Amino acid sequence: MSAPPILLIEDTPSLQLVYDAIIRGAGHKVTCADTADNGLAAFKREKPRVVVLDLMLPDRDGLDLMRECLELAPEARFVVITANGSINRAVEAMRVGAYEFLVKPFDEGRFLAAIDNALRDQARPTGETPEVLSDFRGFIGSSEAMQDVYRRIQSVSRSMATVFITGESGTGKEVCAQAVHDSSTRAEKPFVPLNCGAIPSDLLESEVFGHLRGSFTGAIADKIGAAAAADGGTLFLDEICEMDLNLQTKLLRFLQTSTIQPVGATRARKVNARIICATNRNPLEEVRKGRFREDLYYRLQVVPIHLPPLRERGDDVISIARHAVQTFSNEEGRSFKGLSPEVEQLFRTLPWPGNVRQVINVMRNVVVLNDGPMVTQTMLPLEILHHHEAMTSGEDPLAANSPNKPVVSLDGLVGRTMAEIERMVIEETIARHGGSVPKAARVLDLSPSTIYRKRESWMKDAAE
Repeated sequence: MSAPPILLIEDTPSLQLVYDAIIRGAGHKVTCADTADNGLAAFKREKPRVVVLDLMLPDRDGLDLMRECLELAPEARFVVITANGSINRAVEAMRVGAYEFLVKPFDEGRFLAAIDNALRDQARPTGETPEVLSDFRGFIGSSEAMQDVYRRIQSVSRSMATVFITGESGTGKEVCAQAVHDSSTRAEKPFVPLNCGAIPSDLLESEVFGHLRGSFTGAIADKIGAAAAADGGTLFLDEICEMDLNLQTKLLRFLQTSTIQPVGATRARKVNARIICATNRNPLEEVRKGRFREDLYYRLQVVPIHLPPLRERGDDVISIARHAVQTFSNEEGRSFKGLSPEVEQLFRTLPWPGNVRQVINVMRNVVVLNDGPMVTQTMLPLEILHHHEAMTSGEDPLAANSPNKPVVSLDGLVGRTMAEIERMVIEETIARHGGSVPKAARVLDLSPSTIYRKRESWMKDAAE
């Protein structure tokens, strides 16, 4: 039985001819329609697996047509076409259920790749019980919340759509971005991460777009920016809400035109990089407060992925802790085999404000300073036991924002070096501000980059 044709709904005759020729040239059958009514009739008659739909139709809104078609056949895949000026409509289309969107003008390869990806996705078996994954491209955990994340990553990785990852600090946003890249057709190309909050604002433009020698004081040589370095691959912009408003304008232009202009350059150049961004803030709140451009938000927020905090992932904390203990035990030549039942029970009750990163740091601390075979409560860092004692006494360890209240008890500080106390104060302040390094930096009167450097040095010291 032959496959149904691809349905092309495009009201401009010249574009319909071009799209039809490209699709047929790739070996597919095509049925064309020039209005929403004709398209709906063809959809009911041909039952296509894939529909190429221009959102601007003369007799009806393209989104309404897509909604009606998906109610009739939810398994159909829609590749929507839009002009630059209606990018927000394309974002809305993705939320309604479109598989992919293309912004005019686009090249033939991009067009056929979107159709081929949609065909492959639609051909996947349906009605099967999804496989429960406990280890997925750097993630550990089998909770239902994470199964949804894994499925979203697998689905979006085949697309070129921009991905916006949200979640508290320490939930694994860079791991998620890397997983999207590694699952995509760009896996063999560069994955370039850039932390927008760790770079001074006056240097960020150069880091993203590059610069030419002599373009500013200190530019002693040409520098290729992160966007150009990611050509053919993926550019990951972490803590995107920390980006300066002026640079947000240039990023928006890059997203719309796929061109960059290094600082000091007179001509722009094309770059083919997929954009993935992340933030631990509420981006809509940042838009309302005027710190993040609304048009950039809607351009980036095409496929959102929200990473749940560890406290909402059930027994995943135990799986993560066990995996970390085994990994670090092998690295350090220790004999740990697992966690004691008391430690597992304690871990289930803790709020873990630092999320997965905090669990990993605690396990590294335990393995470096102790030996097995089991992790016991006496091996845990004092700040973990402090959290537990505060909870059992009825005190909320994450509340207490009063400036008159000490971050930790004095008993927990006496006998420690100043370096240890500094680390405890910084980490506790970050935890009390929802894992936000920038917020903690403002409270401590430090720059975010200083805190990032300190945390990196602590990780390196623990690994040595």
